[in-house]
Amino acid sequence: MKKHILIILSLFWFGSTFSQTIKVVSKDDGLPIPSAHIFIRNLLNGDEKLFITDTSGKATLTDSEILDSKCLISITFIGYKKLTDTIQKTESKTYYLLPEKTTLNEVVITAQYAPNSPEKAVHKIKIIDSKKIEAMGAVNLRDVLTNELNIRLSQDNVLGSSMSLQGVSGQNVKILIDGVPVTGRLNGNIDISQINMNNVERIEIIEGPLSVNYGTDALGGTINIITKKSQKETFTISSSNFYESNGQYNFTGKIGYRKGKELVSISGGRNYFDGWRTNDKPFHVEQKRIADSLRFKNWKPKEQYFGTLYYGHYFKKIKFGYTGDYFYEEVTNKGMPRLPYYETAFDDYYNTKRINNSLNLNGQISKKYYLNILAAYNHFQRVKNTYFKDLTTLDEVLTENVSDQDTSTFNDFITRGTISRTKDSAKFNYELGYDINHETAFGLRIKDTEQKIGDYAIFSSAEYKPWKSLTIRPGLRAIYNTAYKAPLVPSLNIKYSTQIKGDVNKTLAVRFSYARGFRSPSLKELYFYFVDINHNVTGNENLKAEQSHNFNLSTSYNKTKNEKSLKIELSWFYNNIENMISLAQSSATQYSYFNIDKFQTMGLQLQNEFSVKHFKFALGGAYIGRYNQLSEQYAAERFSYSPEGRCNLFYEWHKQKMTFGLFYKYTGKLPAYAVNASNDVYKTTMQDYHTADASITRTFLKKKLGLTIGAKNLFDIKNITGVAAGSTHSSGANSISIGMGRTYFFKLDINLNTKN
Repeated sequence: MKKHILIILSLFWFGSTFSQTIKVVSKDDGLPIPSAHIFIRNLLNGDEKLFITDTSGKATLTDSEILDSKCLISITFIGYKKLTDTIQKTESKTYYLLPEKTTLNEVVITAQYAPNSPEKAVHKIKIIDSKKIEAMGAVNLRDVLTNELNIRLSQDNVLGSSMSLQGVSGQNVKILIDGVPVTGRLNGNIDISQINMNNVERIEIIEGPLSVNYGTDALGGTINIITKKSQKETFTISSSNFYESNGQYNFTGKIGYRKGKELVSISGGRNYFDGWRTNDKPFHVEQKRIADSLRFKNWKPKEQYFGTLYYGHYFKKIKFGYTGDYFYEEVTNKGMPRLPYYETAFDDYYNTKRINNSLNLNGQISKKYYLNILAAYNHFQRVKNTYFKDLTTLDEVLTENVSDQDTSTFNDFITRGTISRTKDSAKFNYELGYDINHETAFGLRIKDTEQKIGDYAIFSSAEYKPWKSLTIRPGLRAIYNTAYKAPLVPSLNIKYSTQIKGDVNKTLAVRFSYARGFRSPSLKELYFYFVDINHNVTGNENLKAEQSHNFNLSTSYNKTKNEKSLKIELSWFYNNIENMISLAQSSATQYSYFNIDKFQTMGLQLQNEFSVKHFKFALGGAYIGRYNQLSEQYAAERFSYSPEGRCNLFYEWHKQKMTFGLFYKYTGKLPAYAVNASNDVYKTTMQDYHTADASITRTFLKKKLGLTIGAKNLFDIKNITGVAAGSTHSSGANSISIGMGRTYFFKLDINLNTKN
């Protein structure tokens, strides 16, 4: 009798603690696939449950109520073909996923309720993946954006590189790294040449305002840089060694260790650029000279050091991550030797330091809800010093002019959190969130040497699907700001998608969005104070926020068949910005900031993408108009239009382990209007130009070594001309820096790892 009781109790205990393990690995290389989605449906009663694999590719199925009879299992992961099977309660299995060969399925997270495919997203999202970044030999964000439509770059060889999106530039473009805003704007711009690509997984670009989600600065668009936070191997060591014939020498290294549910990685490197002059030839080696005219360079020498520490831990379906970043840059601007004896010169040094720390907690907290909490502290400091240098003794001393020296420091604390209802089959989902941003500025040119500004917001949006093919998402952000009256920010996104003639391989999607963007006045615009014998510039504490109305309409057609795919996308946008903040003369001797300008942009884009097996081809064009404010008072055109064109070719020759890439862009003439001293209006034109990059990559020793050789700026563009014409009183030309001529690059990647 006792024996039977023990058997019954043992069976009861076994059933109550039942578990089985499913492991998911890649059939391509046998490595585990973390974060794969395992969807279980009981074929008898229809109950459903979702499991997610851990960093070792395993998921433990413990719900005996779901698994008490035969079940259907579906396994999905981005970039792999979906796998389905039936399982019994007692089975533990290993499943091998096949890589997707036709198209690269991608996932997006920017402004999404949870990680999602770009096809399902209500926003039109452009993705630049790591394959393209590597094939372009891109060192920084500027290199990557050179090839993108509707983006125009500008270069200041001291302040660095800046960009415009949808014809809107400066502080009206939001740049994020893993959702954290990049701090340290100079003259309203982030120097995108300081944002390195050494540890980037992909870049997500959304055109038009995302002010409901991300607050200030997101009028023209948002660029979110997603860094690498996963690792299949237990232990990995990698390095990337880069040389470019304009004098660029880069080295980066990374060490990563994964054990169970934990991952630790350390990466860092040094980028060194020895400067470039207009007459320098490729592979030019700088000879050390002290007292001659060759010490002055058009593109200034710079040296960068950077490092990142990342720690990640999985708690079932929740992931915790810490990221610590350090960045340091020194730009050297050597002056021309001075008359009459050329024995002295003025030299400028610009030192930038960034220290960023962020904590992130995100994941599925139930079958219906997704949580994302972010907290970050960012420190930015820029020091500018001018020295008077004796070129015979090499002694140097700080100059006595106050305007020659400057130190600016910004500290920014931000925390943002959202909870989203994300059930796919539901007609109604929603998101609730908060956003807190507290910024402090220090500097002698800041009123009272220190000022603070706090921005506190709550926001919400909802997705309603009256039927499967239609999604309507309204949103609203409410803000309290300590320095100015903040507006309510609404938005509306609508997406309609359908299968053509019921064919799952032919889809049509139409997206429409309206958003009320805004940009808060910066601490500099509010509290700048710079008064000396040569300057009289003060901030304006009564500034209002810039606001905009933005409309976007796009339609896309997708067709897939066997190993072929075709995508055609046509889009239109209109952007109207009010209360633009500009520096203007407030009295005979004083300048300040005022809400006096308005600006509009509008444009069309057509993009086509075709792929067959391992060949991808993209062709697109854009036509962008920018508002001429002078048209309100003078005989000038209301909008000035400029064209753009782009063509990309990408081929993966798997048999020979080679990849070929060609990236071409045409940037058209940019007209504008200006007024001369005689109050006559005249037309200016920025010259058009062509850029193209090409590369070949070959891997060796089972992808442990990767070699890339290529050429940038094939059309040898250095400077273009901005011409002022159409006036009898004013005409002329000025030179605008675009590139350093045709260059050649070499990149060697080393990857050493151990499997599980």
